[in-house]
Amino acid sequence: MVLFESVFNALNPVFNPIVNTFGPILTIFIIAAVVALITTIATKLLVNQDRLAFLQKEMKEFNQEMMEARKANDPEALEKMQKKQMDFMGLQKEMMFMSFKPMIVTWVPILIIYYWMFQSPLLNQTSIDLPQFVYYVLLVPVWHAIPLSYVHVPLGLYAVSWFGWYFLCSFALSQVFRKFLGVKNAGAM
Repeated sequence: MVLFESVFNALNPVFNPIVNTFGPILTIFIIAAVVALITTIATKLLVNQDRLAFLQKEMKEFNQEMMEARKANDPEALEKMQKKQMDFMGLQKEMMFMSFKPMIVTWVPILIIYYWMFQSPLLNQTSIDLPQFVYYVLLVPVWHAIPLSYVHVPLGLYAVSWFGWYFLCSFALSQVFRKFLGVKNAGAM
């Protein structure tokens, strides 16, 4: 616990001036942007994008062939595809390893930042009121149905906590940065 407190105290002089200058909502947005950019750059640098695109293409073709064999109910084609499936399990493993590389590098620093945000009374009391339409389109009621212990502030009717705001900003900005930097998603096929 002493380690966490020392990390929190070390990050206060870094982040508190930002909170005091821009306010908690914009600070959470800035932190989300920086984290999204760093994770996107890590993915760009640590994952071979050409190999990932090749693997995704191969997996997509394999899945289409497997569906066609199942639809045709052809026992020979199904047997051939099942033999091929063993080779493709290795490709899936390679794709999974590719997605873990950036996570391994960025996980600890991101957790430290989350911990600071969670402990900071300047941020953890923040909630953001969303327009009703946005609230429902983003499926916020689904997330509100899950009891979470980190929400320290009573939320308004169409509001999200600091973590919800961080999550929304981070997800949206991550997609923008991925598109801008040409980063492929390891899970997308």
